[in-house]
Amino acid sequence: MTTQATGGALDEAELERHRRELTGYCYRMLGSGFDAEDAVQETMIRAWRRAETYEGRASVRSWLYRIATNVCLDQIEGRKRRATPVDLEDPSRPLGELLRPPLPETTWILPTPESAVLPDTSDPAVLAEARETVQLAFVAALQHLPARQRAVLILREVLRLSAAEVADLIDASVPTVTSLLQRARATLARVQADHAAREGTFADLASLDAEAEALLDRYLAAFEAYDIDAFTALLHEEATQTMPPFSLWLRGPADIGAWMVGPGAGCVGSRLVPLRGNGLPGFAQYRRTAEGAYEPWGIVLLEIAAGRVTGLRYFLAMTDPRLFPHFGLPETLT
Repeated sequence: MTTQATGGALDEAELERHRRELTGYCYRMLGSGFDAEDAVQETMIRAWRRAETYEGRASVRSWLYRIATNVCLDQIEGRKRRATPVDLEDPSRPLGELLRPPLPETTWILPTPESAVLPDTSDPAVLAEARETVQLAFVAALQHLPARQRAVLILREVLRLSAAEVADLIDASVPTVTSLLQRARATLARVQADHAAREGTFADLASLDAEAEALLDRYLAAFEAYDIDAFTALLHEEATQTMPPFSLWLRGPADIGAWMVGPGAGCVGSRLVPLRGNGLPGFAQYRRTAEGAYEPWGIVLLEIAAGRVTGLRYFLAMTDPRLFPHFGLPETLT
């Protein structure tokens, strides 16, 4: 189907070419892969409804970003910011407290598969830069910014739009865009410094070298064998583990290992399937049932630096059944 407009023609293929980058933009704005997909779908619906008014004075890409920005601003209005467990409380004791009730899904930064948000390119430099801007810590930091500052920072510094282009997208002057960007940078720097003080600073890998690939192989072998000594030997001394929708988080190999042989002992016999999400390598974990099948339990994304695992970011399918389909994963393993 093609819709004629004064400045040319719009067709479904033209709009769909921009879906992935729009999803990446909306994900950074909203902090949830599910919300990002909904926002992009709403953007496409609004675009089709307004196709007759498209006059070709701006590119289709800019026109879609204008619509997507308004959709995201509408969604953000009145909401609390999404966060990670590290943002909410101090480290937990692995055996000294029970899991408190899970917090609502809207509390948390949620993961997304790379295939949904990264540019379709084989350029390693472009991919490395894009992966850094969808990592969980960066997306969580963005949520501290007021909505318009968030949009301006992403459009200017991630998507590299000019100040004039951004001014047109948000109906503001260039000086206003410059002011919003300066304030956003200052807030982001403060938030990232606070996060580093709580969780440490590591030069996480944007792409995997041979050493990191070997580390992932050892991780998979140790976890599937549930060899906790081998597993904790792979962790950095300041490694942290988070597990939304629970606010509990752990620091250090000793506490993480104690958790795994205590409350986490039900993971014995699990199988792992490699994946990538948020610029990070990871695994889908399937737990063995009494009948001998394997059912979805959760996804873990691994932060890696200095030859060790520095972060274990678990997200549980048991509390959000959308998670495995979102990553294109099978419902069971046999």
